[in-house]
Amino acid sequence: MSGRSDPAANVCGVRLIDLELDLDVFAGPFDLLLTLILREEVDLLEVDLAEIVIAYIDHLEHQGELELEAATEFLVLIAALLELKSRLMLPGDEQELIDLDPGEAADELLARLLDAHRYGQAAAHLRERLESQQGFRFRSAPLPPSLRRASLSDASAVYDPARLAGAVGELLRLPEPVDIRHISVPKVTVAERLAHLRRLLRQGRFSFDEAVASADRVTIAVTLFALLELYKQGEATWIQDEPFGEITVDALPPAPAAEPAGVAV
Repeated sequence: MSGRSDPAANVCGVRLIDLELDLDVFAGPFDLLLTLILREEVDLLEVDLAEIVIAYIDHLEHQGELELEAATEFLVLIAALLELKSRLMLPGDEQELIDLDPGEAADELLARLLDAHRYGQAAAHLRERLESQQGFRFRSAPLPPSLRRASLSDASAVYDPARLAGAVGELLRLPEPVDIRHISVPKVTVAERLAHLRRLLRQGRFSFDEAVASADRVTIAVTLFALLELYKQGEATWIQDEPFGEITVDALPPAPAAEPAGVAV
């Protein structure tokens, strides 16, 4: 081991893949294997990365679902391990072409792992913000200048408190009463139409159209109320053979007077 600081100690706080491995050179959890590789206690050249990928695919099939965050983390780790292993497998006569030695490559692997963890935390924060604002969105950033139709100073003047109060005051002001003196309303009462209907009943059966001949709408409505009053008092009834057909009004016979109660002798 070189005199560098232990890079595996910085892995604390980073959530790794929950994957159990059974390889020729190692058996145990994936995070432990990564720690041993970073500490250079396990030779990466002896680790079959293809078996790790196959084990992860079996792990996904066993779970029955794909967790995107965990899958992304696994892809980042495998890609970094493949790059580090490819640097170790280069021939010795080409060592001058290698930018990083194995120790620096391990540090780079750890840096990428920490970056992936930070990106995952940022994505979780954005996901919580999105769920908390479900159904509505708030714009915290100002509108771009290219989309503004007026400057901020002009826009603030539109919402002057005095002007807003004046607008609300106009809404609360009661309107002037409506003048309906120009509308002529026929003055007809229910008592007048009752007298008219009783006069027709004394002559015999009649139709409702005859009772309201040449009458306006108000008179027709009052006549209908008068007819209902006659029915209520038991003076008249009506017959209509079909919907919207002619209404025939008949007088009802007066109800028989109640016999006086007998007096006991």
